[in-house]
Amino acid sequence: MSKLLVKPSAPDANGRVHTITPESAGWTYVGFEVYQLKRGQSLKQATGDREACIVMLSGKAHVSAAGQNFGTIGGRSSPFEADPWSLYAPAQSEWSLQAETDCEIAICTAPAEGRLPARVIGPDQVGQETRGKGTNTRHVRNILPETEAAESLLVVEVITPSGHWSSYPPHKHDRDMLPQESLLEETYYHRLNPPSGFALQRVYTDDRSLDETLAAANGDVVLVPKGYHPVGAPHGYELYYLNVMAGPKRVWKFHNDPDHEWMLKQA
Repeated sequence: MSKLLVKPSAPDANGRVHTITPESAGWTYVGFEVYQLKRGQSLKQATGDREACIVMLSGKAHVSAAGQNFGTIGGRSSPFEADPWSLYAPAQSEWSLQAETDCEIAICTAPAEGRLPARVIGPDQVGQETRGKGTNTRHVRNILPETEAAESLLVVEVITPSGHWSSYPPHKHDRDMLPQESLLEETYYHRLNPPSGFALQRVYTDDRSLDETLAAANGDVVLVPKGYHPVGAPHGYELYYLNVMAGPKRVWKFHNDPDHEWMLKQA
């Protein structure tokens, strides 16, 4: 199996089904975990030298961070529903969560110094936009875009309708060459509706030294260390993915594959 495709494990004693570290991914910045918690189950973590964005994929939980009690957040029954809630925890702090219902959470991390306060990111603070046209249309929820405060993290949810393509035309962000392009590692956490489906994702570079096409099942993570990374949702299956990006500069500047950039010029 490709090293870029990470399958979930059975939940451990804490409910963890994914743990991706810079060391396990072979890169520098992005960390990612997923937990499936039962009602009443609790979780606490120290952030150390990393900031964290805890995304409520489903369910409700009572949350605290950096000594502040933020009460109950969440509420959707599936990540395919709108209105995500998230918790931002700065570096050099602790955060905790107690599940008020069964819930699924994603923990997105990246290097930071702890310069920002903890906060809740509610649905009213999440920018919604639709990108593309035709079968390139997809719906974006900007949880932690570069216009919102964070030190390294960029976090976004995307819904790709059945039969549509996303992260398309193919683009990349693997060179620290601002203002033309930024260097950002990226993870894709894939969910399918219905869950028996799959998504197709290709990760490739200009010289094809990396060129892999992956079939991602419900709950899989795809690692994008470099290169272009388009993804398609087959007919009959709606695709959700949670993107986490981080790099040396907190800017998202991408470069389109010149072989496919022509389609952006169509009326």
